Amino acid sequence: MWTAIAAAWAACRAADARVVRGWVLGTLIVAAAGGTVYTYYRASYTHSRRLRVVTDGEFYRSGQLTASGFREAFRRYGIRTVINLQEEDRDPLLPEQWQGKPTVSESDVCKASGVKYVSLDGGALDEPNGFPGSRPAIIDEFLAVLDDKVKYPHPVLIHCKAGLHRTGLLTAIYRMEYEECTKPAAIHEMRANGFGTHDATDGNLYLEKLIFPFVPHERRK
Repeated sequence: MWTAIAAAWAACRAADARVVRGWVLGTLIVAAAGGTVYTYYRASYTHSRRLRVVTDGEFYRSGQLTASGFREAFRRYGIRTVINLQEEDRDPLLPEQWQGKPTVSESDVCKASGVKYVSLDGGALDEPNGFPGSRPAIIDEFLAVLDDKVKYPHPVLIHCKAGLHRTGLLTAIYRMEYEECTKPAAIHEMRANGFGTHDATDGNLYLEKLIFPFVPHERRK
C-alpha cells in the first residue's frame, strides 16, 4: 500500500512540475509577445506621431516625426510645406528611426525632398499671460505663411512636439479662417484630437487669448 501511495505522490509532483513549467513558459511567451507589441507600437508611434488629416490635400497636423516619418508623410500626402511651432527647438535634429541617434536636421530632411521649411516664432505661445493684447503675433505670422501659396505651396503640415496643444490651437485658427468653422466646432475638434476636455475650457488662457477673440479674415495692420 505504501508503495502505491509513494508512486501516486511522485506522479502528482511530476504533474505539478509540468504545470509549473507550462505556466512559466506561457508567462515568458506572453511577456515576449507583449514586449514585441510594445516595441512595435513605440516605433510606429514615434515614426508618425499623431499624423492626422485635417483637410485632405490641403492641411495636415502631427507631433515631432522621425526623419523617415517625415519622408513617408511627404510621399503619402504630397506635403509641400512644413511649419514647425517648437520655440524650444527651431530646427531639431532627427533620428532616422525610433531610438536612433539624431543625425539630420528637420530643415535638411525637408530640403532634400523639395519641401519648404518654416519655423514660426512659437515663443508667442509660451506664456499666455504675456500675450500683448488679444491678437498674438503668432496668429498673423501663421496666416501670412498660409496666404502665400507661391512661396509656401500647399499641402501644409503643421507640428509641435506632441502634436496636441500648440498644433491644436493653430489648427483651430486655420479651420476658422479658411473653412468657416465656428468656435464651438473648432474647440470640439481640439478636444477630439487630444487637447483635453479639462484644458479646452473657458478658463484656459490659451483659448482666451487665441481662440475666443479671433475674428476670421482680419489681419493685423
